[in-house]
Amino acid sequence: MYRTIICCIGMGSRQTAKRLLHRAAALVDEGGTIVVMHVLENIPRHHLTEIPEEFETAAIIDAERKLASLCKELDIRAMIEVRIGVAASLLVSTARERAADLILLSSHVPDITDYVFSSIVEKVVRHAECSVLIDRRRDHAGEDSAAQTEDVASL
Repeated sequence: MYRTIICCIGMGSRQTAKRLLHRAAALVDEGGTIVVMHVLENIPRHHLTEIPEEFETAAIIDAERKLASLCKELDIRAMIEVRIGVAASLLVSTARERAADLILLSSHVPDITDYVFSSIVEKVVRHAECSVLIDRRRDHAGEDSAAQTEDVASL
C-alpha cells in the first residue's frame, strides 16, 4: 500500500512500539521502506552545564541500538533514524525529505499541556504533506501490569 513509511517510536511502552512496527510492516509495499524514527527533544543549553558533552551522542547511540534490536527481534527490515530537535517538526520534515507516503505514530491520553500547547500528533497531522495514521489503541494496565511496567521502552 505504501512505498515509504515513517514509523515514529516515542517514549511509550514496548508493547506500543511492537504494535506500530507490525502495522508498518503490514502496510509497506514489497520492496518499500520503513524508517523507524525517534526524536530526542532539545535540551535547553542552560541546563547542559551539569551534563557531559557526550550526553547527546550517547543518547543517540543508545536509542539506535534499542530500535535496531527491536526491529531484529520482530524480523522487520527498517532504517533507523534518531534525531535531536522538536519532534513534530522533525517528523514532518523527514517525511518530506524521504517523500514518505505515510507517517505512523501513536497518541497518548491527552492532558492539560496538550490543550495549551497542542500535541505532537496534532502538529504532525496539521503540517504533514502525506497521510498520517494514528494508533489510538491503549495498552491495557490490567493485563500483566508488572510485565508491562518492566517492558516500558526507555528511549
